[in-house]
Amino acid sequence: MKQLWLDIGNTRLKYWITQNDETIEHAAELHLQSPADLLLGLIQHFNHQKIQRVGVSSVLDAENNARIQQILARLNIPIVMAQVHAEYAQLKCGYEQPAQLGIDRWLQVLAVAQPDRNVCVIGCGTALTIDLVQGHQHLGGYILPNLYLQRDALIQNTKGIKIPDSAFDDLDPGHNTIDAVHHGILLGLVSTIEAIMQRTPQQLVLTGGDAPLFAKFLQHYSPQIESDLLLKGLQHYLQHQPACT
Repeated sequence: MKQLWLDIGNTRLKYWITQNDETIEHAAELHLQSPADLLLGLIQHFNHQKIQRVGVSSVLDAENNARIQQILARLNIPIVMAQVHAEYAQLKCGYEQPAQLGIDRWLQVLAVAQPDRNVCVIGCGTALTIDLVQGHQHLGGYILPNLYLQRDALIQNTKGIKIPDSAFDDLDPGHNTIDAVHHGILLGLVSTIEAIMQRTPQQLVLTGGDAPLFAKFLQHYSPQIESDLLLKGLQHYLQHQPACT
């Protein structure tokens, strides 16, 4: 079966096309706050692929999700929009109001939840998200501004100052203001993760664009980097849909 998987985030639209569980096409594009328009431009391409089913993870509001579904309806194939549940596939949500948990975090936890396994899942994306799962019980988590949001909040009026790609390169004290800001932000986030890891023995799983950067400073926890963790969670979600079994 050929399937389309969509991850619609706050800034990017990612998609995978799989056939017999193997990825045959993958892309990620900035949607510039107009994901529906971006999707509209891709729909003809998807139509030519003879896809048989679509799975969608979207952080958008109800109005925008309705438009996404209207566009995907042009494919004339089954569409499943993933949702957060109080309990799903044995996984219990740790939020008092499950609908408040981001679908991306829910799917990442769904991807790693296993009996007798304690996991700390770090999403290194637009925000740094931390979720804890013990067996099939989601324990809740934390959300922090990521490296770049914190940097933008601290560094003002820096036009004309080139910030090198290696700005977030170590935890040593900075010898200039730019390095002091970057190393301080990185130290704060790494220290937060370490504090959480020290509470309970657990496996550390990192996902998102900055996962390799954080893994560099957390090697003593033997971190596991999962580049397509949300995709795995979305696939797991569809496997437990009554209409998709």
